[in-house]
Amino acid sequence: MGKTALIIGATGLIGKKLTEQLFNDPYYEVVRIFVRRPGGFSHPKLEEFVIDFDQPETWKSKVTGDVLFSTLGTTIKTAKTQANQYKVDFTYQYEFARAASENKVPNYVLVSSAGADPQSRLFYSRMKGDLEEAVKKLPFRKIVIMQPSLLDGERQEKRPAEKISLSIARPLTKIVFRKYRPAKAEVVARAMIKSVSDHSLPARQVFTLNEVLDYAAR
Repeated sequence: MGKTALIIGATGLIGKKLTEQLFNDPYYEVVRIFVRRPGGFSHPKLEEFVIDFDQPETWKSKVTGDVLFSTLGTTIKTAKTQANQYKVDFTYQYEFARAASENKVPNYVLVSSAGADPQSRLFYSRMKGDLEEAVKKLPFRKIVIMQPSLLDGERQEKRPAEKISLSIARPLTKIVFRKYRPAKAEVVARAMIKSVSDHSLPARQVFTLNEVLDYAAR
């Protein structure tokens, strides 16, 4: 019987690639996405739920399946304040993960960030580290955390600073600092999908920086 994949963050850079790859993966029969507004996808496997993340009582019962892929996130530019960014990048993701674990979803795959550390002085890195530590305590059978470096791909929102960083990083990391090379969204998505059915992985697995890319290429 085909499996059911759950996704939050399906309209983001990695989330879109992940959703498209799952549509083409015969292992999955249902791809259930939870979005704040219609995502623009169309496929026989698709089940789309437009939800208000602030009202878990309205969506919690729908969070059932075989794996939760969490790629949700925002920028400080979009969120306007650190409090708003923390709500999206930590609170929404954690509450959704907790709902999945309570509904006996066995597998959880999270896209975090390079440098995630709950002790970091940097707000973004500390926030990502806080989330990692919190979800590791949830009773999933398997938890996989991806910590890619700078993400490479076409985003819907304009991020001029990121484009400048990528233009510098692409040639530089081919020669030195290889482990910091940009990660293409489709490669990270492929690694996420692969990790679910990889029985050689431990119950708690973290892929850092270039380990994400190397794992996808195996």
